[in-house]
Amino acid sequence: MFVRTDALAIEDSLVRLRHALHRQPELGLDLPRTQRAVLDALAGLPLEITTGKRLTSVTAVLRGGLPGPAVLLRGDMDALPVREDSAVPYASEVPGRMHACGHDLHTAGLVGAARLLAARRAELAGDVVFMFQPGEEGMGGARLMIEEGVLDAAGSRVVAAYALHVTSAVLPAGTAAVRPGPVLAASDEVSVRVVGAGGHGSSPHSAKDPVPAVCEMVTALQTMVTRTVDIFDPAVVTVGSLHAGSAGNVIPESAEFTATVRSFSDAAQARVRSAFERTVHGIAAAHGLTACVDYRENYPVTVNDPAEAAFALRTARGVLGATRVFEAPRPMAGSEDFSYVLREVPGAYVGLGACPSGSDPSAAPMNHSPQAVYDDSAVVDAAVLLAGLAAGRLREAAGKSAGEPSQERS
Repeated sequence: MFVRTDALAIEDSLVRLRHALHRQPELGLDLPRTQRAVLDALAGLPLEITTGKRLTSVTAVLRGGLPGPAVLLRGDMDALPVREDSAVPYASEVPGRMHACGHDLHTAGLVGAARLLAARRAELAGDVVFMFQPGEEGMGGARLMIEEGVLDAAGSRVVAAYALHVTSAVLPAGTAAVRPGPVLAASDEVSVRVVGAGGHGSSPHSAKDPVPAVCEMVTALQTMVTRTVDIFDPAVVTVGSLHAGSAGNVIPESAEFTATVRSFSDAAQARVRSAFERTVHGIAAAHGLTACVDYRENYPVTVNDPAEAAFALRTARGVLGATRVFEAPRPMAGSEDFSYVLREVPGAYVGLGACPSGSDPSAAPMNHSPQAVYDDSAVVDAAVLLAGLAAGRLREAAGKSAGEPSQERS
């Protein structure tokens, strides 16, 4: 239904939109300029548009010309609190903010998909919901949009949902990867405060020193992972910050550290949480101290439905070429709040290469880096791939309802 020339015809306008978004990055759930840019870009299309109440989201519904179910396409819109150091001519004009994760490309690509699908809506056997989402970077915007009804925006629950994510490294531009099952990790954030009694460094016996206890906790947590977690259902615990005291000869009253925990199943997530808390409290008790543990489960595991992943793999090969698309051998330990969507409906999350031409994907700055650069050509790949996923899924559903045999959807 869609060929690359359809997207190439609108490439210039999509790239201009991407550059405009990149120059004016916004953070979190409140993205008024970005929302306005999306609404302007969608103006004139035959869409039913609503905006969010608790966040500056945009939900647009395209009604197909033929009866059928609804599918959803997601594009996240928020940036990161990163000072850009990329030297691109369209670099961020907002100090300390940058589209370092490529969400400007996701947004422009989803606008492109809306334009491609709207141009052929008479052929669509069902409806398409376009989910323009703020607050992916740790704010849980997808969960809020679900609570505000995005999955039912077409009048009935969508039967499938798709999203993609560009990468500035690892994958060359124009390539894609998808896999069934877990594709991204659950992400938990933990803050620990260990409280003892301060004193002079010359007389540690008269104090309750939290510093050695915290040091013991950091190393014990690594051992805990190797002795608690199944190596075939892995988890990662990383302590990223540790703070205690203000002078070398003073025993502080308290010490603090924060950690991130990544896991790939609900069972592993629960097992690590229990073991983490047990380890910290046990070591604190052994030292005669108390520990306060603030354990926050942020995003769940992102899990691709096997049948939808197989469909996405076929579709991507048709769009990008069979030699440029592969099944990813393993999940990544990053996290994503599209996981909330995939907990409600079957779907697939696809990785899309956007490493600039001439750069070595194995050495290029990775997502979230101040030097991360994404190739503009990815906006065409994103638009036609998203459009192809929606149209193909509706076409397949129509074939199944008419009694035609499905392809590889067992």
